[in-house]
Amino acid sequence: MPELPEVEVVRRGLERGVVGRTIAAVTVYHPRAVRRHPAGAADFAAVLTGQTILAARRRGKYLWLDLAPAEQPLALIGHLGMSGQLLVVPPSSPDQTHLRIRFRFSDGGRELRFVDQRTFGGMSVAPAGPQVPVPLAHIARDPLDPRFDDDAFVAALRARRTGIKRALLDQRLVSGIGNIYADEALWAAGLHYDRPADSLRPADARRLLAEVRTVLTAALAAGGTSFDRLYVSTEGVSGLFERELAVYGLAGQPCRRCGTPIRRDPFMNRSSFTCPRCQRPPRRPRAGVG
Repeated sequence: MPELPEVEVVRRGLERGVVGRTIAAVTVYHPRAVRRHPAGAADFAAVLTGQTILAARRRGKYLWLDLAPAEQPLALIGHLGMSGQLLVVPPSSPDQTHLRIRFRFSDGGRELRFVDQRTFGGMSVAPAGPQVPVPLAHIARDPLDPRFDDDAFVAALRARRTGIKRALLDQRLVSGIGNIYADEALWAAGLHYDRPADSLRPADARRLLAEVRTVLTAALAAGGTSFDRLYVSTEGVSGLFERELAVYGLAGQPCRRCGTPIRRDPFMNRSSFTCPRCQRPPRRPRAGVG
């Protein structure tokens, strides 16, 4: 699933490609693409027709487009899911195999298309809310947000009675971090994914936060990470950060820091990748102790 760098790349593409333009027509080709819009596909299209897009914004892994102020300001929310793509392309471009929604604009220029092979993503229209759309109010700020509160994050992380990686993946605590960048940041910080968050010293938590920011910033500069070409920018370009990965997806390959083979462990129906030497697993209490 796309994480913060990938979604931010798409947001920037939407900012270039659709902001300031007026939607002339919307066609929904698959009902699952608007399943988060309770009023259904016809209402989704009707509400958006004639709306002008004011801004492209993001919170964590969620995107939204602010629509022209009205009696009730609205936002067009998009979530890419596992395979969603938001493409800005000429109207003459052939339809993509998994095209789910088409947006045409009054200027007759490039279209916005939502393409989703696995249909886990989707789009909806919702009240805008004071800072984020109402359905996204529970999503925490991300580490690259200028208003992210480092002290509050460190305190909240150290109060969690769970493994560090589980805490990092909790979008109510910190948004935008998924499996790839959690593994990369934990490796950089020398911390094992299963270490209890409440065992971290403040300095450990701050070091981890710093590495999260470093990894996210580097991935954003590389255009994100593309493993199967399902993630692309609005222009259809794949990210290049896969070349920079230190542990994720590299089971059996030597750690670039110490040479120990990278280990893969099952984790929450996914995988965690660690260096067994650089990231010592937490000690387990002996039987009958604790």
